Amino acid sequence: MASVAHKGSISMGLVLIPIGMYRTTTDNDIHFNQLEKESKARIRYKKYCSHCNKEVTSSDIIKGYEYEKDKYVIMTDEELELIKTKKDKTIHIIQFAKLSEVDQLYYEKNYYGIPEAGAEKAFELLRQSLLSEKKVAIAKTVIGTRENLIVLYPTKDSMIVKTLFYHDEVIVPPKQIPKQKLDENELQMAKMLIDNMTKPFNAADFNDEYQIRLREAIMTKIQGKEIVTADTDQGNNVIDLMEALQKSLDQSKFGNLTGTA
Repeated sequence: MASVAHKGSISMGLVLIPIGMYRTTTDNDIHFNQLEKESKARIRYKKYCSHCNKEVTSSDIIKGYEYEKDKYVIMTDEELELIKTKKDKTIHIIQFAKLSEVDQLYYEKNYYGIPEAGAEKAFELLRQSLLSEKKVAIAKTVIGTRENLIVLYPTKDSMIVKTLFYHDEVIVPPKQIPKQKLDENELQMAKMLIDNMTKPFNAADFNDEYQIRLREAIMTKIQGKEIVTADTDQGNNVIDLMEALQKSLDQSKFGNLTGTA
């Protein structure tokens, strides 16, 4: 099992349910190192003191808040812990809400909520109750130095803890999309295309195809071969919307569109 990212107790009235929060995803992407162009040597980043002009280690570093130019107030880990209330140290349920009322735009990160030993029954009671009511729990907890707004989201087999952005962290769209008058024939054809391409979602059906091609390209270069273009689609430069819809509809019937079976 993955290491625990955070521990706390779900507080529902007088009921406490100790849980661990575990990451739901892993990074499988290929990562490149930065190298010096001529020597091909690895670029290293070092932490150094701007006053002493010397390299420092993690044990030499403390937290400071700049309240004026070049003036800092120091906060120790012990002091940061002292200002946390009992409520801060729990996953304190504030209210319950319908899932549809939480805009997807606010979701930040997902964690598996796993009950600690002895808390399984209370945890299951909360999960099944939320599931049957088709509701989620809105809660708060402090992780590190940040008070997180979170959603306890019940699933068929577990509970997902979703951290949320606060309202003032979400920016408005860069510009308003002007309303368009739609042709009824275009609308009907678009609906037909959607119907033709609709099937149950299964996450296992999808993978990162670019990463696969990237791995193949890396192996090609390791073997001393030349990388050739992977793009074989010449395109047909369709401009007319109805023509594009019709061709898309025709292709979807035979499963030739990307993402279809």
